Amino acid sequence: MYAVVEIGGHQFKLEKDQKIYVNRLEAEEGSNVEFDNVLLFADDKKVKVGKPVVKGAKVKAKILGHPKADKVLIFKKKRRKGYQKLRGHRQPLTQVQIEELLMEK
Repeated sequence: MYAVVEIGGHQFKLEKDQKIYVNRLEAEEGSNVEFDNVLLFADDKKVKVGKPVVKGAKVKAKILGHPKADKVLIFKKKRRKGYQKLRGHRQPLTQVQIEELLMEK
């Protein structure tokens, strides 16, 4: 059983007990969240594709933490001009563990 869910503008293929990193969510660490923007839901027998979302499908998850991604360095240079800049940032993330994939009848 799996589902394709849109979280924070990105699409993820999710299964039970899977851990993923998504863009920072505004929720406390250890709390439960529900994602109802399910684009595709597949169980053992059939696949349901949403138009644009599957009605009655939900994904329950638990927030494990709020880490930061690895540092991304941005280097700009213009040759023969003496211009160089080095900038960087660490993207804020949320680690989520998928607990249940639900389909209401």
